[in-house]
Amino acid sequence: MPLKKQIAMRVALGIQGFRVCVLASGSKGNAVYVSDGKTSVLIDAGLSAVEIERRFHSRKLDPKRLDAIVVSHEHLDHIRGVGVLSRRYGLPVYINEPTLATAKTQLGALYETVRLNRGEAFSIGGLSFHPFSVSHDASDSLGFTIKNSLTKIGIATDLGVATQLVCHHLKGCKLIVLEANHDRRMLEEGPYPWHVKQRIQSRLGHLSNEESRDLLEKVSHSALKHVILAHISETNNDPDKALSVVGEAVSHHRTQLRVAYQHVAGEIVNLEDD
Repeated sequence: MPLKKQIAMRVALGIQGFRVCVLASGSKGNAVYVSDGKTSVLIDAGLSAVEIERRFHSRKLDPKRLDAIVVSHEHLDHIRGVGVLSRRYGLPVYINEPTLATAKTQLGALYETVRLNRGEAFSIGGLSFHPFSVSHDASDSLGFTIKNSLTKIGIATDLGVATQLVCHHLKGCKLIVLEANHDRRMLEEGPYPWHVKQRIQSRLGHLSNEESRDLLEKVSHSALKHVILAHISETNNDPDKALSVVGEAVSHHRTQLRVAYQHVAGEIVNLEDD
């Protein structure tokens, strides 16, 4: 669609374009902010509420403007701040039943609970979510695609294998937050106990740089503008290694590849400028 027509459609629909910010990514905590200018959602809240608020403010974002929290799975690095944020800001929490049952004690009371089911689309304001299954050692772990009238983005972290289902859902995305957890050699030669190494490399663990590259090769297309590499291990990977290996999948496109960090909020990616 010509750019002028896209802009006219945005104006007519009141769409301001996606803004995406990975507030934190890694084994110590994960959170992704997504907004279309009218509806703002937090995907996971794996840091303390105070730290998530700090990350918001560091990027001049206002947590009071959030509309909801969406939970991918029950591991603490994805839910640590969910309960406090829900109560503090009156936020509904979108979560599936197996995850809620497992995480109920850690979450505490929630302002409102909205049940979701894998494979069933749901909407929050002007954003349409499609949750899909990912292979991970959690009760019912999910990835998400999020769409408005013009754009589709995808979030796929904490997955041990790139299934055909995952690839199917990530096709056609303009932005993808994608796991590139470990460098195989660094993991094998690193300090982790053998059983932990086995878990990370299993189909219920995390994607290596090479596996992330192979997944991206299957879903890459000329309109894929941004890929954010997430959940990069501080012990078993290096950002430059991840960028080099995964970057092979998009070397023939004008895709911007960047990494998400554990200890600082990433830059805001504004898709309306593309």
